[in-house]
Amino acid sequence: MSQKQTKVGFIMTGLLLSILMASMDNTIVATAMGTIVGEMGGLDKFVWVTSAYMVTEMAGMPIFGKLSDMYGRKRFFIFGIVVFMIGSALCGTAESIATLSIFRAVQGVGAGAMVSIAFTIMFDVVAPENRGKMTGMFGGLFGLSSIAAPMIGGYITDHLHWKWIFYINLPIGLIAFAMVAVFYKKSAAHSRQSIDYLGATLLVGAIVCLMMALELGGKEYAWGSPQILGLFAGFLVLVLLLIVVEKRAAEPIISYRMFQNRLYTTSNAIAMFSGAAFMSASVFIPIFIQGVLGGSASNAGLVLLPMMMGSVVTATLGGFLMTKLSFRAILVPPLILLIAGLVLLTGITAESPRILVTVYMILIGLGVGATFSVLSTSAIQSFPAAQRGAANSTLNFNRSLGMTLGITIFGIIQSHLLTGKLTSAFAGGGALSMPASLDYGDPYVLLNPELRQAFDAGVLDVVRSGLATSIGATFAWGIVPAALALVAALSMKKEKLDPAAALDDYAAAH
Repeated sequence: MSQKQTKVGFIMTGLLLSILMASMDNTIVATAMGTIVGEMGGLDKFVWVTSAYMVTEMAGMPIFGKLSDMYGRKRFFIFGIVVFMIGSALCGTAESIATLSIFRAVQGVGAGAMVSIAFTIMFDVVAPENRGKMTGMFGGLFGLSSIAAPMIGGYITDHLHWKWIFYINLPIGLIAFAMVAVFYKKSAAHSRQSIDYLGATLLVGAIVCLMMALELGGKEYAWGSPQILGLFAGFLVLVLLLIVVEKRAAEPIISYRMFQNRLYTTSNAIAMFSGAAFMSASVFIPIFIQGVLGGSASNAGLVLLPMMMGSVVTATLGGFLMTKLSFRAILVPPLILLIAGLVLLTGITAESPRILVTVYMILIGLGVGATFSVLSTSAIQSFPAAQRGAANSTLNFNRSLGMTLGITIFGIIQSHLLTGKLTSAFAGGGALSMPASLDYGDPYVLLNPELRQAFDAGVLDVVRSGLATSIGATFAWGIVPAALALVAALSMKKEKLDPAAALDDYAAAH
């Protein structure tokens, strides 16, 4: 192995470790949240622990992506690692939910910088003939982190202490910092530009309003409350102002000119819609396993392993095929599998065997994996190096937005369906009546093993059946974004990764 290849290997290790930290963190924290709240209290404020991280991460993605184009990738990526580590260390010292939420916001700033720049650095340093393989690794890692995080978080919380879900980031972060700081030379292709301060402010404000509305709606405040309606109204007003400002800006944070490129627009659409569809399976299959089939929380996480393996397979395969087939040809077959998996999941019942659910999970994983690897390349394919940071960060932003919207919207749908089923079952004045411990507004108490034992067998059967039916119906709604992702893929032109053009671009940058 040459010295240059060794250097690239160290850089890639640093990038992969950074992405692993950032992409797993929110899910790991969610797994440990019950323990954290039990120790600290603050049940009425725990939602801020997640939302603070998501707001600052999503707001930072397009901003840091643009800044990396203007002033170089290295300084902002290193900044992201350092800030993320500082935030992690502070989170471990938190003694209240309020301070933990503040420190999580610091973490989110660092994550926004790392996630938005990592793939662009990979594209800068890896030779064109190896980009497919590296892209597959990135995509596989993303799929792995989405599913492995709950199991890792559960293990750390049960066998160590919840503080270690934050402290474990410090040695990983130090290794990533060393790898990138020592071996990655400052990218040659960047340009000095004016900073769109007004656009950045409006973007952050819009994201804060949207994320707060989604996180607080139906939890701390009713969806129709003045607070939530006001947040949604603020989001719409700020988005309209952002559109006006960005159209007039010389160097906008989010360039609408980029969306005139068909490949870029369709790539972003696929990322958003497939992300929403993917999260419907990731969230509700564990609930089905635990609440309907009676599995434990750890088993509910383990059942997602086949989905993880399926996503790794198509993510890796998609990376290898990019120089041989068009992006469209690579993405369409997996997205058909994604739709097929969701269609099959609509038929699950309380009597469905677990092996059948596992097969459906494999289809979902195979269906979404290619989007993790291929879209990162297709989104920046048409742009010079000086615009790739903004292009890739906007793609990541839209994928995260799709996942967040998916979790919220499908959660509302499923809760509404289940409440309707339970109301219908127990309001008829028959032999079965609604237990006092089972609140219509909080149906997931069924997931509590101790509470399950206190239920009458007939009540359990009714609730299990209602939960299964509501989850199956929710998967039917998940077909909608999956189908829209397929339509976007079919709308792509028959473009593929051009090794010759990429080689010329790589030579010019080095």
